[in-house]
Amino acid sequence: MKIVIGKGSCGIAAGANKIQSAFEENLSLAGLDIPIETTGCIGACYLEPIVDVFDDAGNKITFVNVTTDNAREIVEQHILEKQALKGLQITDADMTMIGKQKRIVLKNSGIINPERIEDYLSVDGYEAAKKCLTELTPEEIIETLKIAGLKGRGGAGFPTWFKWNAAYKSPGAVKYMVCNADEGDPGAFMDRSVLESDPHALIEGMLIGARAIGANEGVVYVRAEYPLAIVRLQGAINQARESGYLGENIFNTGFDFDLRIKAGAGAFVCGEETALIASLEGERGMPRLKPPFPAQKGYWNKPTNINNVETFANVPWIFRNGGEAYAAIGTKDSKGTKVFALTGKIAHGGLVEIPMGLTLRDVIYDIGGGIKNNKAFKAVQMGGPSGGCVPDSLLDTLIDYGEITRTGAIMGSGGMVVMDETTCMVDMARFFLDFTCKESCGKCTYCRVGTKRMLEILTRITKGQGVDGDIELLEELCYKIKEGSMCGLGQTAPNPILTTIKYFRNEYEDHIYNKKCTARSCKALLTYAINEENCIGCGSCKKKCPVEAIEGEKKKVHKINQDLCIKCGKCFTVCKFDAVLVD
Repeated sequence: MKIVIGKGSCGIAAGANKIQSAFEENLSLAGLDIPIETTGCIGACYLEPIVDVFDDAGNKITFVNVTTDNAREIVEQHILEKQALKGLQITDADMTMIGKQKRIVLKNSGIINPERIEDYLSVDGYEAAKKCLTELTPEEIIETLKIAGLKGRGGAGFPTWFKWNAAYKSPGAVKYMVCNADEGDPGAFMDRSVLESDPHALIEGMLIGARAIGANEGVVYVRAEYPLAIVRLQGAINQARESGYLGENIFNTGFDFDLRIKAGAGAFVCGEETALIASLEGERGMPRLKPPFPAQKGYWNKPTNINNVETFANVPWIFRNGGEAYAAIGTKDSKGTKVFALTGKIAHGGLVEIPMGLTLRDVIYDIGGGIKNNKAFKAVQMGGPSGGCVPDSLLDTLIDYGEITRTGAIMGSGGMVVMDETTCMVDMARFFLDFTCKESCGKCTYCRVGTKRMLEILTRITKGQGVDGDIELLEELCYKIKEGSMCGLGQTAPNPILTTIKYFRNEYEDHIYNKKCTARSCKALLTYAINEENCIGCGSCKKKCPVEAIEGEKKKVHKINQDLCIKCGKCFTVCKFDAVLVD
């Protein structure tokens, strides 16, 4: 028998460490010597803390949303008295989130202990690397990737084999294999989860890539805000080195390769590969013109290949199962699976991995459980701050690089921020532009100044100060910034504005011409008033008003002084009689 506790960042944030302490205490009181093991995130973050209890025969019972009190119940009733605790167990509906997925990158996440290399070896870990180093030539490795059709999962969707081949053919005795684990998109945590839950998959993928291009040194560029990911990855690197999977003469082939971690300072622009290289070299993270591409002149002007975590984590599966098996998954132009982070107004938030070719509706409703509190779906932001908003009319769009791009959004690294009827699309565009404006490195005038001008216009509109011509001016600035920016940050920063204008132009017009926010989200455009028919004069709203804007005697109808009202909404929140109206 054993107890396994999910301890990814989501599990720990939900209280997994306290849960473990509670189990240790209750097991000790019961005189039980049952090992407690650690695993990563299985993807169902909304169910954390998650605890698996295995009996002596290996049968598993999964308990979800576990509290410290539940730990006592599980020990006393489930383990000692063999009683069923149905109310705590994962439901069939929740199992749907995992059951409808196709897991390649996440196949070990939430299953193995990420801190033990033995667990990774028990699921055929490093067998693909052994095959590539002892049986295949670099040309054969690259050809297998070409057959598989794996595209880079960092956002651009560029064929992985092409990048590896370019670095392989570049002359030079010194080459580098680099992993971009910067992952700066708000609401995105796919790479972090892999690093925390299955770090050896990344190491094995990088080892295979290094063999293919002829690199003897690798660097994983991880954002410093991922402390648990860094700790587990460093532990995995140490274990791989001690076991002979990194270092000199790997598999007795004479091939040497080693890895190190570089913690980045959290600059979003360092997700662009030339800016990342500048940061690795100790310079300010700013992009440079291409060509030359990193495959020709990258890190320290040596041939360099850069892929993200998810891309590398696909590689071992491809070489264990064959390029044809991978190519059989997905669509004609988008092979394999894709990992998405479901956040926002989604019922089942977390990580999902699905075969390319499902629709957005499949992911949001069948796997994600639909919208919280039975609200109406409005849009989904794809591709992070560089992506775009896809409306409900396009929910049946296939998840395919080309199909998503045709909506005006991008696949990106895999963030899906779901929005419901209470989301103001103008304010949503302002939020994402505020992010990209702050994260601009400032090298390009169009990006540095243009994003600031657009942010000023959007801020004015959300404050009720929009004027005729603002929409047209925003569109003009968007296209000029796209054309005048050097790197992907500036070239894609206008996407949230362009897609919200395209699909939700009426909301912009309501803000500008009617001074109304139909989503009732922009405070400056809201008016709070009291419905005389419903008000009983209880005084609750008056007591909570921070500026004494509510007037009236007890048991008599109250009124809101609009000159004093700061539109904080406290009166609406505390009223139990639906007497406060919001318009």
